[in-house]
Amino acid sequence: MTPFELAQPASLAEAIALLDPNDTAIRPIAGGTALMLMMKMGLYEPQKLISLRGIEPRYSEVAATADGGLRIGAVTPLRQLEMLPVVAERAPVIAHTMRRLSNVRVRNVARLGGHLAHGDPHLDLPPVLIALGATLAIAGPNGERTIAVEDLFQGYLETALAPDELIVEVNVPAAAAHTAYLKHTTRSADDWPALGIAVALDMQGDSVSGARVAIGAATDTPRRLTSVEAALQGEALSDAAINRAGEAAAAEAEVHSDARGSAAYKRELIRVFTGRTIRQATGREA
Repeated sequence: MTPFELAQPASLAEAIALLDPNDTAIRPIAGGTALMLMMKMGLYEPQKLISLRGIEPRYSEVAATADGGLRIGAVTPLRQLEMLPVVAERAPVIAHTMRRLSNVRVRNVARLGGHLAHGDPHLDLPPVLIALGATLAIAGPNGERTIAVEDLFQGYLETALAPDELIVEVNVPAAAAHTAYLKHTTRSADDWPALGIAVALDMQGDSVSGARVAIGAATDTPRRLTSVEAALQGEALSDAAINRAGEAAAAEAEVHSDARGSAAYKRELIRVFTGRTIRQATGREA
């Protein structure tokens, strides 16, 4: 790696002031699990890194909110999302997802904000947070703004963040009654997935009263599958209804071929795993 300067601000305001929207050689760093790999491979050669490890403690904390949800600081290590009882209680799908996200060494170092800001569609938490209806607090020189997680991702490795903005918090509302996330990896269990599907359902009796379904990995960006949500809305979850949801997902998703499988293979994965995830969320399949 080429030499670089490391700034260590003591506050969020100081960190934002150090960012320069016109200088791409300045970057923030928290865990650095993706950034350091890019630097070691020579894909990125920064002149200055701005460490977020020393900013206010609230940005490394997880707290329950009055509405039954969670406020998660962006500098929170992913391992905390796996281990904290409040996460398991309020959003168990997040805690469950963490257990197969990369490996424990990465989860100990990686931070939530960087996980999202990296914009890689293969990551696990974006579709989960989209299905949960989570929002982001983003801070910049002009103050804070709030966007939905689903609006963060603009293209492959592209986000809605300005160069002088930082994700500071993730706010997760009270989770739907039935949630699940399934992924399929073509190599080791802790590898990046070829497909990830997240489902959040509210039920009234045997019928779906609300649905959010999100996909990752097989598409260029994590995104909702609105045709699947429409297909499920008001339906009793019979095998036929679940199969229709799988067909709708396969038809809607814009998939691409890569090292983890062809587009045709991934489309079949989507069809099958949509049904499996719905069944797991509702206790119809272990």
